[in-house]
Amino acid sequence: MSSKTEDSDDLRRQTIHDFRECVNMSAAELEKWLASDDSRRVGQKHGDAESVGHHSGRRIVELLHRPNRELSEDDLAHMRKVIGYIHRHLAQGPTKSDPATSDWRYSLMNWGHDPQKS
Repeated sequence: MSSKTEDSDDLRRQTIHDFRECVNMSAAELEKWLASDDSRRVGQKHGDAESVGHHSGRRIVELLHRPNRELSEDDLAHMRKVIGYIHRHLAQGPTKSDPATSDWRYSLMNWGHDPQKS
């Protein structure tokens, strides 16, 4: 096996690991959340279109159902996008409003991470 292939395999494994660490909601929890009014209300939208985070959440549900061996490069790229978003958003922290019902939390939940979960 070449070093380039090993590096690629390592990056793939690391991406999957980091994604599973960041996304702390199950597919069922995320699907239920995405069906809620609060989920649809938050996030960056263009007009009446679905928010970026809500759309990403639906893709995350698909990724959670997909076996690791079937993940494509496009899937891995989206997983890295999710990881980056969650890390950046967590670093920003909640506003002064109640974190449990904040847009900050709800937005993170659209991306598969509930900061209220340990």
